[in-house]
Amino acid sequence: MQRRYITVDVFTDRAFGGNPLAVVLDAEGLSTEQMQAIATEFNYSETTFVLPPANSANDANVRIFTVRSELPFAGHPNVGTAFVLASRAATPPARLQFEEKAGLVPVEILTAQGRVVGSEFAAPQPLKKGAIVDAGEAAAILSLSASDITTDRHPPQIASVGLPFLIVEVASREALARAKPEAAAFWRTLPAVGADAVYFYTREVPASEQPLDLQARMFHPGAAGLSEDPATGSATAAAAAFLADLDAVRDGEVRLRIGQGYDMGRPSLLLTRVIKRDGAVLSTHVGGNCVQMMEGTLRG
Repeated sequence: MQRRYITVDVFTDRAFGGNPLAVVLDAEGLSTEQMQAIATEFNYSETTFVLPPANSANDANVRIFTVRSELPFAGHPNVGTAFVLASRAATPPARLQFEEKAGLVPVEILTAQGRVVGSEFAAPQPLKKGAIVDAGEAAAILSLSASDITTDRHPPQIASVGLPFLIVEVASREALARAKPEAAAFWRTLPAVGADAVYFYTREVPASEQPLDLQARMFHPGAAGLSEDPATGSATAAAAAFLADLDAVRDGEVRLRIGQGYDMGRPSLLLTRVIKRDGAVLSTHVGGNCVQMMEGTLRG
């Protein structure tokens, strides 16, 4: 059977930036094994499959696969899938709601001059904070020294709003650029604290990269060992919620403009807003622009 697919670059307003995503339409009837094989064939960080919703009140059931396994939730696949579906609609919707393994994911559609330009997802789960990791261990994972890790706001710690990540602040933009994953330390530390990815950021943003608030990177297991992601919505959401929880704001929105992928040659912009009530994180949202790249059919 011929099945349509569209690829998009997510969290960017220009081609060949951001994080690529393949969206397989007409996915009904595909087995889990077929979806995994197709995702492996695309060889993107994630591929999504659009299925009819179990509940007609929702817009689609979306399944998300890496080249290795299925994910219960991920950020840039939601942004890109919503962009694709809204762009194909005769009248773009203001909002879509997806059924995913982590729960219901509402996605707001972003438009400019009547044209769909991107979307913003709401994290499916509340902020959960986990284990604290020694700064020296976190530094070892990143091939840095302990002095490159900043702990004045928080120690390296696990945070999740759907998927767990080790969140680490580094002291400088130079240290962020210098980091590289160290496999022995990575596998020694992260599985023991319930995560398999590290998201690290710096508040030191040079004038040439303004008006960003943070620059970030993310290392995770890929098809050929440890890999880097150019734009990670789920990790950004976890970090945004985690940092907003530390913020003095008790009621209102905490917003951040976060760059990622700059050191990979795929600059990305992720816009976050976290709503707080009575000092607690109420909801976490991450959005950005998308650019359609390819369209075609596959046999499946």
